[in-house]
Amino acid sequence: MAPGNQSGPSEFLLLGFSIFHHQQMVLFTIFLVMYTMAVVGNFSIMTTIWLDPRLHSPMYFFLGNLSLIDTCFTSVTMPKLLFTLLTGDASISFTGCFCQMFFFVLFGENEAFLLAVMAYDRYVAICVPLRYAELMNQRLCAALVASSWSAAFLHSLLHTVNTSHLSYCGRQRIHHFFCDVTALLKISCSDTSASELVIFTEGSLVVMGPFLFILSSYVAILVVILKMHSAEGRKKAFSTCSSHLTVVTLFYGTIMFIYIRPSSSYSDNYDGIVSVVYSVVTPMLNPFIYSLRNTEVKGALRKVMLEKIFSQGRRRLTNCFS
Repeated sequence: MAPGNQSGPSEFLLLGFSIFHHQQMVLFTIFLVMYTMAVVGNFSIMTTIWLDPRLHSPMYFFLGNLSLIDTCFTSVTMPKLLFTLLTGDASISFTGCFCQMFFFVLFGENEAFLLAVMAYDRYVAICVPLRYAELMNQRLCAALVASSWSAAFLHSLLHTVNTSHLSYCGRQRIHHFFCDVTALLKISCSDTSASELVIFTEGSLVVMGPFLFILSSYVAILVVILKMHSAEGRKKAFSTCSSHLTVVTLFYGTIMFIYIRPSSSYSDNYDGIVSVVYSVVTPMLNPFIYSLRNTEVKGALRKVMLEKIFSQGRRRLTNCFS
């Protein structure tokens, strides 16, 4: 991938947290803890779903994929940020910058599509429960996940190619902690009006499309729940949806604040803080949201952990007496 202007920069500087130059090690420690928790938490969810046969259902298949996406999503930006805070080296190559952008948009948009798929799964489970096994079969679940990846790939490719062909003059300073589309548009020497129009229209459609689908799914779910005569049935239905709704609120609340508005209203300081929320805080919180509010996941996690502890104990005893 080459710059649109051949005399353009060979690298960029990521200056998202450079104003906190006296707190670099404090920020490094905070982000390292958050990143570690995000990776360990999501990996634990994936491992538990894989090892426990009771969780081999469509809902947990999608949850496992969400944990995979969250792990990849936060890993696109956090290692580079941690390296910058630790060493002070804020440079990133032109190619590295746009690779980071591509994968960030890929995993971020994939999460939006997958959240819509999970809303459809809840709709079928609550609104047409007698046909759930028939409708949510393995082939359909695999097709929905594959479609999410394909759509996210095309969306990411469009924005990465579009932004990479703009002109960038000199050694450009990106006032963000990663190569974000909007941050790069701000430092481009080219006329970015066409690119902004593409991002606002196509981006809004792709981001808001899944959100409107989620909203309509939950309107239908709410109608069905309110018609239930059993208080226990309503409680159980709300319980199965609460975790997903919490994750949707966290994810879409921050995404819409950043991207669904004119570039003239961007603020480097505020946008950087909000970006931290959806790039590391949300992936860190998702495993806790699903495990704390889901008795099946909590039980499976305890079972897997206990089995691991007992197996290690048996091995140590065997080694002692051998």
